[in-house]
Amino acid sequence: MTLETMVADTAQADPPITLSRGDYERLSALVETAMPNVPELAELLAGELARAHVLAGGKCLQDVVSMDSEVTFRDTGTGKVQSMRLVLPSEADISNNRLSVLTPVGAALIGVRVGESMTWETPAGELRRLTVLSVKDL
Repeated sequence: MTLETMVADTAQADPPITLSRGDYERLSALVETAMPNVPELAELLAGELARAHVLAGGKCLQDVVSMDSEVTFRDTGTGKVQSMRLVLPSEADISNNRLSVLTPVGAALIGVRVGESMTWETPAGELRRLTVLSVKDL
């Protein structure tokens, strides 16, 4: 099986995502400003936005990963569990568990419900699968 086939197969298996109108608008603006500097990451996030169900108003659902929420997730391959706050790139600080949405992991997590899993690709090209365990609004 080729990498392209694996990516296509896992993309079909990835869950639908849900975003609040506010998160959708902020992230759409981020994609536009990031495109000249980091086009691959901007395109990755744009792809997630394109498949998102956008809520008409208000906040996102409590069990959905949104901007500025703390998400606990497990790498299904290694079993490692991590908790991170999903933030804009200007607020990212991995040493303080603040993960940029403009990273492969951050883009994969945005809009996913508790209990669902999604696939993302490491910078080395390795496919990994994460499962969202919990979400807390901060």
